[in-house]
Amino acid sequence: MVLARSHDRLDGALGWAAALFTVAAITDFLDGYLARRWHIESTLGAFLDTTADKLLVTGSLMALISIDRVSIWAALVIVMREFIVMALRGLVALTGGLVQPSQLGKAKALIQFVAIGFAFIRFSSPLGPLFFDEWLMLLAVVVTLASGWGYVQAFWETVRSESAGAPA
Repeated sequence: MVLARSHDRLDGALGWAAALFTVAAITDFLDGYLARRWHIESTLGAFLDTTADKLLVTGSLMALISIDRVSIWAALVIVMREFIVMALRGLVALTGGLVQPSQLGKAKALIQFVAIGFAFIRFSSPLGPLFFDEWLMLLAVVVTLASGWGYVQAFWETVRSESAGAPA
């Protein structure tokens, strides 16, 4: 009986966490949409937006790992990609360059947000060997790796073009 009450409290807390996470994710997309629509984009705003995304995703993944809703390897892939891309973009920024966000990177963020949201509210029955949220997280990992590879390629193209134009 005590275990059942504890489980009910966790489900209620996860429902609130899912709602809060969803509001944060929606406001993140709305903020970016309005900045582009109203032409009020800035380098600082783009940096702060991506930093907030990374904090939201990383913090949520860590919380979900602690209750065994996300596997450590999936979270590690996602978080490491974020740090690698942030480092590469920072290196390019030091030279005055800019690696533009890609459409695949935006899709990655959406898929990660959806996967994390569903991990908070996990459906009770699995679909084959995995729960629905685990399938979504697997998709998020694949898209995360693909978009990360795109950023690595964009980084090298930027470095090559800048080094080709540099005086000898």
